[in-house]
Amino acid sequence: MSETAVPVETPEKPAEEALADARAEIVALVAERDALLAERDAERDRALRMAAEAENTRRRLERDKAEAVQYAAAGFARDMLAVADNLARALDALPEADGPLKAGLEATQRELHAIFERHGIRRVAAVGLPLDPNCHQAMVEVDSEAEPGTVVSELQSGWTMKERLLRPALVTVAKAPSAG
Repeated sequence: MSETAVPVETPEKPAEEALADARAEIVALVAERDALLAERDAERDRALRMAAEAENTRRRLERDKAEAVQYAAAGFARDMLAVADNLARALDALPEADGPLKAGLEATQRELHAIFERHGIRRVAAVGLPLDPNCHQAMVEVDSEAEPGTVVSELQSGWTMKERLLRPALVTVAKAPSAG
């Protein structure tokens, strides 16, 4: 059993003075306790914030890593688009007659497009659609029967890789008829 210190009246110290000293000590202890509780709460809050920040950093790094893996081949794919363009130009330059060269180039083009498809590389739709600055780049405006702002021809095809634009389609757009 512990004994509690009770202010005792002594001849040197009257009871009121002893009681005031005890009250002052209690107030000081309560203030110290409150300061310690506030410090504990501040440290707990700081620790929770640091844990949340670490978790956010971990999630961001995981997302960045997943994107890096998903789009690692984007530079290579962009370079291969030049090969696809040159192959299409070669096919367009051949005479209409069928022959083994044309058949071989067409087979090569089909295979290249199949490889693109397997890796999520898709051609951007353009002709007949309204101009979309997110995937089309207007190069020329021409008078046309089409609705103003509609893509009427494609100068160079655009391509996406899994929802990310690799190259915008370079297009010709119908303009509003000029008054006059």
